[in-house]
This record gives sequence, C-alpha cells and structure tokens, in this order.
Amino acid sequence: MISKKMSERINEQINREMFSAYLYMAMSARMTEAGYRGIGKWLMIQFHEEMFHAMKFYSYLQDQGSAVDLKAIAVPAFKETGIKELFQHVLEHERGVTKSIHEIMALAIEEKDYATQVLDQWYVNEQVEEEKNDLEILQAIDLVGNSSQGLYLLNVELGKRDLGVLSDFTKMGGGD
Repeated sequence: MISKKMSERINEQINREMFSAYLYMAMSARMTEAGYRGIGKWLMIQFHEEMFHAMKFYSYLQDQGSAVDLKAIAVPAFKETGIKELFQHVLEHERGVTKSIHEIMALAIEEKDYATQVLDQWYVNEQVEEEKNDLEILQAIDLVGNSSQGLYLLNVELGKRDLGVLSDFTKMGGGD
C-alpha cells in the first residue's frame, strides 16, 4: 500500500497525462486541418502514448489498493500554427512533464516507497526519450528551414511513425 500523499500525487499525475493527451489531440487536429497529415499522425500517436502513461499510473494505483480520483481535464490552450513553434511548445510541455515525474521520484525516495521508485524510473527514462525526440525534430526543422519542400519531407517522415504502446487498456494489469 502506498501513502495517501503518494496516491494523491499519482492521481494528480494521471490528470497531467490526460491533459497531455488532450493537448496532443488538439495539436493533431490543427496540423491535419492545415494539410500536415503526417505531423497530425505523429501527434495523434503522442496522444495514445500519453493515454498509456495515464493508464499505467491508473493500474498502479489499483494494484496498490489506492483509489483512482479523476478530476476535470483543462482545455489545452496553444496558439502556434507554425510547425517549429508547435514543436517548441511540445518540447516545453514535455520538460514540464519531466519536472513532474521527477517530483514523484523525489517523494518516493523521501517516503522510502521502493515500488513507486521502480515504476517512476520507467517514466524518468521515457521522458529522456520524449525530450530527445522533440529536440531531434526541432533540429530537423532548423535544417530544412521554412522551405515547402523541406516541410513536406518532414511531414512525410513524421507520418511514418507507428504506435509503440498498448491502446487497448483492458489488456493492462499488474502495473504493466
């Protein structure tokens, strides 16, 4: 069993992961509507990854005998319409998620909650990958500049991304 404080913090993180999913869904819609279907697909896969992250915490709380306490999800606000500005927003958002994940680890260490430390280490590693991917996309955008040919190729390349996590959450269990 985890502490009440840890349970509350993980419930807060579930909300943050759901917000992230909602943000990426909104960004995906905007890019798809602007004709960037590949970038829209990349962002929709981010939506699925964030939902997976939320459900991983959700399953963990249930495995620990803690209540899941879902709160309202804020409406995502972003005004970026340019691809570079959008991915700068993505990177800054992920840096905020990283900070939040690190806060969970700090609490788990403080409480000597070894199970949560093990779970959260997966998220720490995931955030390293998330930020790396975002930085690589921003580097690619800098390489192609604002040329339509370059943005077209970037759009095609990002559209090749495949979903790498479960999207059927009924198959989750045991903190998977």
